[in-house]
Amino acid sequence: MDGIVALAGAARRAVLGRGDGSRLAHIAIVAALGVLLATAHSIVTVLRTPERLTPVAVGPGGGVPATDPAETGTPDERPGAAVATPRASAPPMTRAAPPAPGPPAAPPSGRTASATTAAPPTPVALRADFAVEESALLSYGAAVTITNPGTAPAADWRLVVVLPRESLQVTSVTGARTSRDGATWTFVPEGDTGRVSGGGMVRVTFRVSGAAISASPTACTIDGVACTGLPD
Repeated sequence: MDGIVALAGAARRAVLGRGDGSRLAHIAIVAALGVLLATAHSIVTVLRTPERLTPVAVGPGGGVPATDPAETGTPDERPGAAVATPRASAPPMTRAAPPAPGPPAAPPSGRTASATTAAPPTPVALRADFAVEESALLSYGAAVTITNPGTAPAADWRLVVVLPRESLQVTSVTGARTSRDGATWTFVPEGDTGRVSGGGMVRVTFRVSGAAISASPTACTIDGVACTGLPD
């Protein structure tokens, strides 16, 4: 920069020293000096601030910057811009129904249920008691009381009474139906007497006619078990 200023001053002195320069030449020299000064100022400014220079991209191999190849083909053949596909909206969240209750859990192995079904009681043998309740000249009234000593009900009992002679008759029967085979009379339940509840009892009454003496039964059984209360 100092050299350029010195060169411009020397040129001006040379022209003015001659004394024959015209005014036009003087103006041209001044303009030239101004251009030189402006150029020098620009160079100095660039050299002091190199970051203002625009970098030039250099292509591979140090040549000129590479440029994108020109698109060829018709507009229909060129690849179109990618179109973003809208994302399907997620379905609304639904609350799952609570699971249905399952069956009750089985007790662990090796354990038995605390509550067990008790077996029904077994019926026991019925009992029968023979008794003479009323005596007349040619007949007497008798009653057989059938009892159940167990807890289970009993049904379909069979009472058998054997008289001493076939000529004797059994009449006025209550609580049973009767049939005969010679001197043997069989009594079976009738109506509600067919069921004898546990600890309960039923009564069968009848009348024996035909003789005033020796007319008492010689045998009496209930389901094959001998009755009690027979006279000696």
